[in-house]
Amino acid sequence: MESGEFRGRIGRYHWDSEAYWPPEPRPPEGAPNVLVVVLDDVGYAQLGCFGSDIDTPTFDRLAAGGLRYANFHTTALCSPTRACLLTGRNHHRVGMGRIVDLATGFPGYDARIPASCAMAPAMLTPHGYAAWAVGKWHLTPEDEEHLGATRVRWPLGKGFERWYGFFSGETHQFVPALMHDNHAVEPPSTYEEGYHLSADLADRAIEYVEDLRHVDVDKPWFCYLALGACHSPHQAPPEWIERYRGRFDRGWDEWRDRALARQRAEGLLPDHTVLSARPEWVPAWADLDETAQRVHARYMEAFAGFLSHADHQVGRLVDRLEELGELEDTVVVVLSDNGASSEGGPTGSLNDGRVWNALPRTVEEAAEHLDEIGGPRLHNNYPWGWTVAGNTPFRRWKRETHEGGVADPLIVHWPAGIPAGVRGEVRRQYVHAIDILPTLLDLIGLEAPAEVAGVAQVPLDGVSFASTFASAAAPEVHTVQYSEMLGCGALYHDGWKAVRYHEVQVEEPGLDRVPWELYDLRADPAETVDLSADEPERLAAMVERWWQEAERNQVLPLDNRPFSELVFQRDPSVAPRQRYRYWPGRAPVPESVAVNVRARAHTVTAHVTVDAHHEGPVQGVLIHQGSVLGGWSFHLLGDPDGGPSRLVYVHNLAGWRRYRVEAGIEPLGPGDHELAFEFDPPAAVLRVDGEEVGRGEVRRTVWSRFSLTGAGLTAGWAPDFSAADEDYRGRFGFTATLHHVDVDVPGEPVVDAEAEAEAIVASQ
Repeated sequence: MESGEFRGRIGRYHWDSEAYWPPEPRPPEGAPNVLVVVLDDVGYAQLGCFGSDIDTPTFDRLAAGGLRYANFHTTALCSPTRACLLTGRNHHRVGMGRIVDLATGFPGYDARIPASCAMAPAMLTPHGYAAWAVGKWHLTPEDEEHLGATRVRWPLGKGFERWYGFFSGETHQFVPALMHDNHAVEPPSTYEEGYHLSADLADRAIEYVEDLRHVDVDKPWFCYLALGACHSPHQAPPEWIERYRGRFDRGWDEWRDRALARQRAEGLLPDHTVLSARPEWVPAWADLDETAQRVHARYMEAFAGFLSHADHQVGRLVDRLEELGELEDTVVVVLSDNGASSEGGPTGSLNDGRVWNALPRTVEEAAEHLDEIGGPRLHNNYPWGWTVAGNTPFRRWKRETHEGGVADPLIVHWPAGIPAGVRGEVRRQYVHAIDILPTLLDLIGLEAPAEVAGVAQVPLDGVSFASTFASAAAPEVHTVQYSEMLGCGALYHDGWKAVRYHEVQVEEPGLDRVPWELYDLRADPAETVDLSADEPERLAAMVERWWQEAERNQVLPLDNRPFSELVFQRDPSVAPRQRYRYWPGRAPVPESVAVNVRARAHTVTAHVTVDAHHEGPVQGVLIHQGSVLGGWSFHLLGDPDGGPSRLVYVHNLAGWRRYRVEAGIEPLGPGDHELAFEFDPPAAVLRVDGEEVGRGEVRRTVWSRFSLTGAGLTAGWAPDFSAADEDYRGRFGFTATLHHVDVDVPGEPVVDAEAEAEAIVASQ
């Protein structure tokens, strides 16, 4: 008899009938709560308990009361690692071979996680768990992140019951692009009022626990807390950055030496570990001039303040769980999604959006904005020297399959399940992100389901490492694992690693001619001695096994060209629109599905009406896209004293240049009006009711992305810290009646996309 079938008796009347209530699903006896904390772009050596001098007392406390896994591995990028973590399958197998922003039309790369590869909450809620996602998602295809999209691949469509967070890979930490369940919301407070996303996310996680306990004191929960920290922009409250003033003045070379010494002393790495050589493209700290040292130290101070502030917010959640009596039987898993980020380039970055638009990032400019680093008007990221330091002692970084890209910190804390005598110890067994879910199911007492919601399931690729909890001598259970990211590949097998590297968006020497390297990781964790010439047979066998794994897991075809999908229309069967209409007051439209006005001729026309009894100046935002970090604004500035108004267009080119076209006009009188901006590169014209009122030039425009932080397009209002931040703050809503705004795009972009892509690579 099916579980949903009525098991009572129905007679003609209630006295000869028997009611029946199906039992509520309950988890196995003693099933623990689960809190998974995902840090972003935090390298192997950047937590205090993994060798850093950055203050992370919460994570250190969890490590001291739990276990540190010193041989934990990820995929080298965020979306793929998160897919592994939540599904227990390899990232290409679930279509997440890259981040969602770089999806391609092949099964391993389409960013569409199939229903046959269910996520953790869909496995747990049928057994009586509550399930919440809080924070970064980055697992929904870009063209499905808008309010008119299917919700199938949103968090609630993947089994979570509540979600509060953001879609994109990064977001402004003071003005995030927030979603709540299945709709968009604005931040609950402002920068001036002390708002920061990390604190907001911790508040929300605490709220979800307390909401559950109001009505059910026994139900276990699964909380996926994915912080924006420490992905760029490295933004933190000023007082947290100030704590680190002067801490990094001695530079990255000395920092690496000290970090390795601490790692050895802690038993994270064997005493024979040799520090990988500083790459030739990273200068010695001592060779930098005083200005560069000051700027680079400040970039690192912002990162450290960001990380410590995030640690404090997680600490508030942990403290609340302890106050509620829940920490003892909560499995807390803390990890990072990939190695430290190299997006800051050789000199660091005031705005990471510039690399996508082939714009310069210089030390001299950063020196002029030193005290603004870490604040709301910059999208800062540290330089390569700190990236290499953050991955101590390993080679390379995020996005690549050498250890610097895939070796990450992992902490497991569970007082009820980890024996007291081993708490604080280090585990050296190989563990991968795909092993987290099988381990949690093991601890809960559940098997991976053969079917979820009527869909047969692909078996999990990961294995449980719960056997390592009790003993450091437990056998390694995960002995073979492939890696691939943007043409870079690797295979781990019983302590050995075959690996190869290829630059992105570069043709030579060709993906079919890249040499493989070979390392004995037990003798050489940092990949410093290539044994490929000494062990050709072993290498050949491992390379052959890699190709087998690649075919089995949908890794093929190999492709190292990420930028092509950003500049060409993804689906050629969809005819492009020539007119887009936007109504005021609606939620932001994501850039991926908004009208594309980047580097192309277009006309913006706002249709407004001024009431005969209107009081005060007619002013406000007509249409806006992006943020202070990059975007554009078309708005009207009125004079409160009744003098001339100003019609203004601002093009904010990733904070590098602000092109401004404005015209003084008579205040709008009662009646209907059309306010227009026409752009035919580089000429820009402003019109009121068809008459030209101003003219200027926009010499260079954004061609790839206005903003990387998820900021969208709005009509009639703008978010705080807008693209025209010099003109207004806050929403700056239009004060008369704005009916709609039409954007006409009859032409094509005027840039050479291939040349721009080459320029991006050259600028890295």
